[in-house]
Amino acid sequence: MRRTAVTRSRLELGAGLRAFVPAFCCLIIFFDGYDVTVFGATVPALLKYRSWGLGEADVGLIASLGLVGLLLGALVGGVATDLLGRKRMLILCTTWFSACMLACAAAPTSGVFGALRFLGGLGLGGVMPVCIALAVEFAPPSRRYLFNAVGNAGFAVGAIASAVLGMAVMPEWGFRPMYAVAGLPLLLMPIAAVTLPESVDFLVAKGRLREAEEVARRFGLPVPAPRGSDYQLEAESRRPAGPRSLVRRPLFANLMIFGAVGIAVQVFIYGLNTWLPQIMVLAGYGVTSSLAFLATMSAGAVVGSVTMSLFADRLGPRPVLLAGLGVGVIALGVLSSAPPSLAVYAAVALAGVGGTGTAAIVNAFVGTWFPAPVRASAVGSYFAISRLGSVLGPLLLGWIIASGMPVRWTFYTLMAPTALGVLLALFLPRAHTGRPAGLAAGPRPTAQD
Repeated sequence: MRRTAVTRSRLELGAGLRAFVPAFCCLIIFFDGYDVTVFGATVPALLKYRSWGLGEADVGLIASLGLVGLLLGALVGGVATDLLGRKRMLILCTTWFSACMLACAAAPTSGVFGALRFLGGLGLGGVMPVCIALAVEFAPPSRRYLFNAVGNAGFAVGAIASAVLGMAVMPEWGFRPMYAVAGLPLLLMPIAAVTLPESVDFLVAKGRLREAEEVARRFGLPVPAPRGSDYQLEAESRRPAGPRSLVRRPLFANLMIFGAVGIAVQVFIYGLNTWLPQIMVLAGYGVTSSLAFLATMSAGAVVGSVTMSLFADRLGPRPVLLAGLGVGVIALGVLSSAPPSLAVYAAVALAGVGGTGTAAIVNAFVGTWFPAPVRASAVGSYFAISRLGSVLGPLLLGWIIASGMPVRWTFYTLMAPTALGVLLALFLPRAHTGRPAGLAAGPRPTAQD
């Protein structure tokens, strides 16, 4: 009886500690979302900043510089995470991008500002692959999409914070304090160094089974099988050789399909996050109202990502992903028709569901489908491919706005790739669920839709 109580107590403690991991990742991703959206929130102020004399095309170029940094950072950071570990890379990437954001607040010229946005993107690009890998690896198999959604919700909450802070700060203080706020994660890094665990899957993949067993017992995870056991030998025989295995079939082909869907989603997200405030200003709304639309879209993303993740854990990711992209197409269609203000707010909230909310499903899908030894590399490679859309989206809308075309064409521009994403999602592979390789407890891995 006493033994049962002790076991139950340990399980409850482990579950609580396990929830700390996605919660901490959520806090870090909060600043990822803040960083991405703060640029869009400050676009009207940057265009009015006479010392730099920026035009719409210049702002679009600066936005794309930061996103090119994100692309490269995701690719390098994902591979480095599988080689060096989740914890180490999370601390390194977060420290780097936070320091660059602090420097952005003091940039003397637009050229320096653009260069710092690029450099900050290198660190920021590595954050998401690490956080997705950690959230997936510390989640119960039946709650992986929900755990990932909790972590990714930080992105949308950070976007809301940037819009709300912009309404309070920019009218009096300008855009510089907005970037200084993103230096706050530096204060969290000592906490991460002391409390954040290393991934059990990573430790198993590196043969560090004793450390993996300690982490597993502490966090209430399945304990790795002893070295030399039948299951451990079987797991090692099935384990991919390393990041290079991503260029082999079937991993490479599926990675390309994931990446193509990701490009469509990222064009949607980054095009709107960067230009929505300015689009609404051009549509006749004030600056404060335009930032309120940005906050509304982010709120829709939070609700949408959590709701869709609950369905993805039950139904599988593919039907939920298709539904999310469909909602995005509908939202853009409504916005292009210049409806009344109430309908605009509703459509903007649905755009958050179809954009960032759908991205949370794709991110978790990639993290759960690829095996643990190459998980972060796969997620990083996926982000590197999909970030092409994040570069293309702001550039396309910047050109449309600079050309003086009607506002509705900005929404038409986003509708085409989003509709294409619906078609591409039909070719996504089956969703794998089950126990990570090398774990002693539980059933053998299975595959289901």
